[in-house]
Amino acid sequence: ESAFDGCYSLTSVTIGDSVTTIGDKAFYKCNSLTSVTIPDSVTTIGEKAFSECGSLTSVTIGNSVTTIGEYAFWACFELTSVTIGNSVTTIGNHAFYYCTSLTSVTIPDSVTTIEESAFDWCTSLASVTIGDSVTTIGDYAFNGCTELTSVTIPDSVTTIGEWAFAWCKSLTSVTIRNG
Repeated sequence: ESAFDGCYSLTSVTIGDSVTTIGDKAFYKCNSLTSVTIPDSVTTIGEKAFSECGSLTSVTIGNSVTTIGEYAFWACFELTSVTIGNSVTTIGNHAFYYCTSLTSVTIPDSVTTIEESAFDWCTSLASVTIGDSVTTIGDYAFNGCTELTSVTIPDSVTTIGEWAFAWCKSLTSVTIRNG
C-alpha cells in the first residue's frame, strides 16, 4: 500500500512477473509516469493504485487481473489508451472516472459488472464496446461521456443503473439486443 505514493518524478516502472497484487495507492499521484504494462502475474489492482497520474497516457492490463479497484485510474487526465485483460470480471467504482482524454474502450466478455461511475465524465469517450457477459451497468457508469454517439447493450444486461448514460449529449443511437 502506498509504495510509490507521491513519487512525482517517477517516469517509468517495470512490474516484474512475480508481482501478484498492485496495492492500494501504489503509484498514487506519480505525476510523471507516462505508461504502464501490468503483467499477467498480477490478479488485483488496488484502490487508487494509479489515481491522479496526470501524465499517464497508456495502460495495458494483463490477462490475470480479475478486479480493477475503486478509483484505480481516477483523474488520469492524459490517459488515451487502455487495454483491459480478458480475466477482468469487475470494473470498480470510479475506476476510470474523469479520464478526460480516453477516446475508446473495449470491455471484454469476462466482465460481468461495470460499477458505479466507472467511466463517469470521460468527456472524450466516443466509442465503447460492452462485452457479452456484462449483467450490470451501475449508476452513473457512463454519465457525462459527452462525445459518446452510440451504444449497444448486450442481452446479458439485466440492470442499468440510474443516470448510467446521463449527460451523453452526443448519444444518437442506443441498441438493446434481444433479452
